[in-house]
Amino acid sequence: MSCYSIGVVGAGRVGAVLSAALREAGHDVVAAVGRSAASRTRIETLLPGVPVTTAREAARACDLLLLSVPDDDLPTLVDELVASGSIRADHVVVHTSGRHGTAVLAPAAALGTKVLALHPAMTFTGTDVDLARIPGCVFGLTGDDSVRSIGEQLVADLEGFVAWLPERLRPLYHAALAHSANHLVTLVVQAMEMLRATGAPDPAATLRPLLSAALDNALTYEDAALTGPVVRGDRSTVAAHLHALLLDAPSATVDAYLAMARATVDHSVTDGRLSRERAREIIGLLDAAVWDATAAAMSQRPTAPGR
Repeated sequence: MSCYSIGVVGAGRVGAVLSAALREAGHDVVAAVGRSAASRTRIETLLPGVPVTTAREAARACDLLLLSVPDDDLPTLVDELVASGSIRADHVVVHTSGRHGTAVLAPAAALGTKVLALHPAMTFTGTDVDLARIPGCVFGLTGDDSVRSIGEQLVADLEGFVAWLPERLRPLYHAALAHSANHLVTLVVQAMEMLRATGAPDPAATLRPLLSAALDNALTYEDAALTGPVVRGDRSTVAAHLHALLLDAPSATVDAYLAMARATVDHSVTDGRLSRERAREIIGLLDAAVWDATAAAMSQRPTAPGR
């Protein structure tokens, strides 16, 4: 096994945890960059004893540079490090963006630097809790043959699994992860707010077994795991849901319910459990609810003076 001296630029939730995990695997984290108070706390907690430096200093101190900054900041950071001479031909430069492949690292690659995109399919808290979640995690890798063994070694050191992705499909890959994890959080929070409105004493306890079972079933059976009034074609129940939502739920929750109900109709028809005739009736209810929601929103708009 080759051990690297690692400089991490961006000690956010992902960068701090991954570099800590690589350190546990035997690599030497020699410098960390963290501008915010939260990032500096993560360095102190997860990377004790590692010097806090500038990005240029971190690059010059290491042989593997781990860039873990927001997607939109990555191109500017790479340009700055290349222009300053901080990146060398003998570097390995790795970024953790899900959206980007290696094209964003082209200025570094032009120097002869080995470049790699490495993104964990995991959500992070930025605490040591995450360290136990990394083993078994899938890492989306993009890079040419020169970095194949490097990428696979790093993932093996993290006890993860490799998924090699072509450059052009990384945005779709990342959208899939964001749609599943980020939007799931939004959906669950909305459901908890609705339960609180009913007076349910512990929304989390109510949802936990239901959501755990639904997630396990969906991952195993896909569309066959669908249950509920939409897939059954229960028009009266869907209508009752929509009436209750329009009366007592925030508009964002209504919009989310309508969008997901439409998607569920499509999947239920494709799966063969909802007839096209009954699907049209359910869609009609959803369309009517859109009109009702729009009318309600319009009625609440302030009237211009003099009208």
